[in-house]
Amino acid sequence: MFVKICGLSEPEHVEAAVEAGADAIGLVMTRSPRQITPARAAELAALVPGHVLTVGVFRGEEPEAVREAVLASGVRAIQLHGPKHPHSHFTALKDLSRTLIRAVDSSADLRCGAFDEDLLLVDAPHAGSGQAWDWAAIHGRPTGHWLLAGGLTPANVRTAIAAAAPWGVDVSSGVETSPGIKSTPLIQAFLTAARS
Repeated sequence: MFVKICGLSEPEHVEAAVEAGADAIGLVMTRSPRQITPARAAELAALVPGHVLTVGVFRGEEPEAVREAVLASGVRAIQLHGPKHPHSHFTALKDLSRTLIRAVDSSADLRCGAFDEDLLLVDAPHAGSGQAWDWAAIHGRPTGHWLLAGGLTPANVRTAIAAAAPWGVDVSSGVETSPGIKSTPLIQAFLTAARS
């Protein structure tokens, strides 16, 4: 099970995620309680070994702004979140040779690769709300390498995996003590639960 811990902003939480076995860490460089600057993302990405994917998360920015932040931060993957990113945005960033992640809700095209992305992330209808949703409703619909997100916590991630049968999972608010504040014990517990 591929596991991404998203919205990290402190070195100790990046290190905790890596040590607990995360496959990817998300660094949010768009409007959010978890937003960090590209310079801060570069500092955090420097702590991450090569086998763990560093993901820059964006929502609604134009490709040139994304490109600038990606090059400044050195992240190895680009996540474009929501319907404001048409196919042309993915095409415009392809030359950066980064892993491309398309993040959408269940009403979108759920074929991984439909926008030339490498990974698909299927999120709750209200992304970032931290609310659980009907994971079983998408069982069998997404194709290829896809991650389930939205309302996941250490307590429910096994139920969500059983319901939706994803290739991987993504968590942010489910490992926080308050908006934007991560918890090392919750990060560890999430990784243990997702893989058990």
